Amino acid sequence: MTGARQRLTAAQATVRYLAAQQVEGPGGPVPYFAGCWAIFGHGNVAGLGEALQSSQDVLPTYRAHNEQGMAHAAIAYAKQARRRRAMVCTTSIGPGATNMVTAAALAHVNRLPVLFLPGDVYASRRPDPVLQQIEDFGDGTVSANDCFRLVSRYFDRLTRPEQILDALPKAMAVLTDPAACGPVTLAFCQDVQTEAWDYPEDFFAPRLWRIRRAPADPYDLADLVVRIRAARRPLIVAGGGVLYAGAETLLADLAAATGIPVAETQAGKGALPWDHPCNLGAIGVTGTGVANAAAAEADLVIGIGTRLQDFTTGSRALFQGAARTLVQVNVSAHDAAKQGAVGVVGDAAAVLAGLAPLLAGWRVPADWARSLAAPALAWDEAWQAATAAPKECDTALPTDAQVLGAVWRQAAPDAVVVCAAGGLPGELHKLWRVRRPGGYHVEYGYSCMGYEIAGGLGVKLAEPEREVHVLVGDGSYLMMNSEIATAVMLGLSLTITVLDNRGFGCINRLQRATGGAPFNNLLADTRHTALPAIDFAAHAASLGARALKVADIAGLEAALAQARTGGGVHVIVIDTDPAVSTPAGGAWWDVAVPEVSDRPSVRAARAAYDEKTKDQR
Repeated sequence: MTGARQRLTAAQATVRYLAAQQVEGPGGPVPYFAGCWAIFGHGNVAGLGEALQSSQDVLPTYRAHNEQGMAHAAIAYAKQARRRRAMVCTTSIGPGATNMVTAAALAHVNRLPVLFLPGDVYASRRPDPVLQQIEDFGDGTVSANDCFRLVSRYFDRLTRPEQILDALPKAMAVLTDPAACGPVTLAFCQDVQTEAWDYPEDFFAPRLWRIRRAPADPYDLADLVVRIRAARRPLIVAGGGVLYAGAETLLADLAAATGIPVAETQAGKGALPWDHPCNLGAIGVTGTGVANAAAAEADLVIGIGTRLQDFTTGSRALFQGAARTLVQVNVSAHDAAKQGAVGVVGDAAAVLAGLAPLLAGWRVPADWARSLAAPALAWDEAWQAATAAPKECDTALPTDAQVLGAVWRQAAPDAVVVCAAGGLPGELHKLWRVRRPGGYHVEYGYSCMGYEIAGGLGVKLAEPEREVHVLVGDGSYLMMNSEIATAVMLGLSLTITVLDNRGFGCINRLQRATGGAPFNNLLADTRHTALPAIDFAAHAASLGARALKVADIAGLEAALAQARTGGGVHVIVIDTDPAVSTPAGGAWWDVAVPEVSDRPSVRAARAAYDEKTKDQR
């Protein structure tokens, strides 16, 4: 870097650099950072706050109501943008910063880009200890932001203004790398933010970052072709990497040409439209009957862009083919080598494009497709039964499946459904039928309660032209709902359906399934003097939403139809049955049961657990 220089504060230079970073968009270069979420405090308001205010025409700043919530919104934006764009989050030191650690972990698990710029203590240490400073009695270099180290792909602490010349390009390299992608934390000492330095002008020149599409090693690709041609019962498991690579059309074409059936992980759901003839739907613990039947019989399982989470593999007990071979296609060598897989390291789109000509003219044996016809029919009947509206004479509380069936029927073809935790992601994975790519946005890598509403906000910012439906339980709603007010403030349109089962219904079912007594999950089973009569509709209305409570599925469908005719944030509340989930489909999940207990039901559950662990590979 040579030539002219400009004297700027470190914060001003950072903002100017971030605003100059670009990626290729549909119509040409676009800013990589779509904006900055900021909740200001004494650790960032004077430094980064001043810099962001003066640069808001090139790097918009958004104000949220909760630091974790705004980070969830930023992460959801990146996920919906297929990791091609990202957002920045800045907070003060102390609680403002540590409130984002959970979100950083979520981004790390899900391999999603977000740039955290939390304020930090004084590099000079002149006024130490400052307000909200964590003091380690044995290490003077520690601050609260060290919490980010384990949940960041790249971490740095900026203690001198010139350090941004090195740190910011490194941060961009990680954020835009398909294999290393994840959260980056640059802990920004608050005095350093305000210190001036003479920065080279060419540091701020626009830079276009290209997302690499690494091809597989030719030997690995040829070996995979040999294995596919030799297989009698191959199965593809599509993960999030298919969508992040923009490879859904390549996958659809390859599946149609070869007849290889495709199952989908939570992150990969929507890689194929639900009615593609090779799409078996969800796989694993929350999988469809037909996909799990195929997994049990497959002799070649090809994971594409999946990290093989336990819900995908049925805790390593699902793939039971006698001569089963597992192949992992992934941009990350770490993921490609999991569970003894034959690794093919490469971009999903590049690998699928390479496979197509090498498999030209080859199709799976006809008996493999025929063997899946009956399970596919049975699953379609189970789907119809689970999602159908109840009969008028049915007075029982609706199930989660009936609610999502109503939302699906009323949603636009290009609508996006957003969810994260509890029983709803399992029902959605099994039952939601994705009509358009990007129509399924469920965070299930970290399964973080509270992501849902903030995530819906990020999705809407990423694709404002699409209808966004957030499905959230009463437990997650109570954990984090403040970004309803943010969505109202920004003039966004969201439809939020709150399913009130009066507690943590999903974990109550798990507790009972493992032999435990109902305890501390449903509100009625908690220590209490009086149960709160929570009016979710009134609460949402107080945040600025148009809200109402409906009595049944018919009322829900009418309210959803009404919400589509007007803009703004709509919150619809409905009471649901906490005890019922869809019995069809699914697979075993390894949830350890106590070896010793006074309860006969726990001892019986442990015996069943010990038997199932014998199936694990």
